[in-house]
Amino acid sequence: MSTPPLPASIDETLGLLDTAGYVADRSLATVLHLALRMNRPLFLEGEAGVGKTEIAKVLSKTLNRDLIRLQCYEGLDVASAVYEWNYPAQMVEIRVSEAAGHTDHAELSKSIFDERFLIKRPVLQALEPSLNGAPVFLIDELDRADEAFEAFLLEVLADNQVTIPELGTIKAEEPPIVIITTNRTREIHDALKRRCLYHWVDYPDAARELEIVRRKVPGANARLSEEIVAFVQKLRESEDLFKQPGVAETLDWATALSELNEIALDPDMASDTLGVLLKYQDDIERVRGSKLRQIIDDIRKDEPQPLGQSSGQSIPAI
Repeated sequence: MSTPPLPASIDETLGLLDTAGYVADRSLATVLHLALRMNRPLFLEGEAGVGKTEIAKVLSKTLNRDLIRLQCYEGLDVASAVYEWNYPAQMVEIRVSEAAGHTDHAELSKSIFDERFLIKRPVLQALEPSLNGAPVFLIDELDRADEAFEAFLLEVLADNQVTIPELGTIKAEEPPIVIITTNRTREIHDALKRRCLYHWVDYPDAARELEIVRRKVPGANARLSEEIVAFVQKLRESEDLFKQPGVAETLDWATALSELNEIALDPDMASDTLGVLLKYQDDIERVRGSKLRQIIDDIRKDEPQPLGQSSGQSIPAI
């Protein structure tokens, strides 16, 4: 399969995302278009579950590029992220050379520090040429990594290269498409942000979130989808939660209630399945009970009235 060209306009970028089922607003499409055209890394910041990582997956799919993912975590180092040497294979090479009478240490050192013994990790893989063109390089949840590793990335992001002491500098023939995500558990240094284009990925408004649910959970009842989105939007607006539900949790809840053959939000079933939507017990207890019933009542009062029905009548669940 041939590699599609990069989108030539903001509208084409919106269309590219749309073909993969990603419902984006124009501001996100604009900065993504610029990142692709300018060969600059795109730094996406926002709460967990709002779709930051999905953008890299969508680009990989729609542009037919390899996706190379570096999942960050505390203690991530060069050996895990960039490269390391295959020490057992090097030792075998040394023993074989000694047995054959090759004892020139300079030659032996040159022999064992060869690309044959180099184990390539995600950063180095992202700089390699590919038949499909430059890969999509996802650096996921950078805020979980240590500041020392963050500093190491500066060379990669600025010059699309990495230096290996034994081999020298390895530079990408074509810059990878770099997507960096962070959940903002800590601040990322300005030196790294300056090398990127920046975008804050916010929670979607009700209309966009409903469209996302309709696309990702097509089997859900229309009334159920509308009430789930309205419920989640109310939670984000009014409830003092430790962790507000993201779009990922909205989709999970819609899927779960659809699997249970629900056609509208039932207070008892909603209470029993709150663990799909909320991930902290304190949040569940804060919402469960009278608050949950009040939110459901409120969203049904806010629903548009069918023609010919007075405003004082309740709307039956269908």
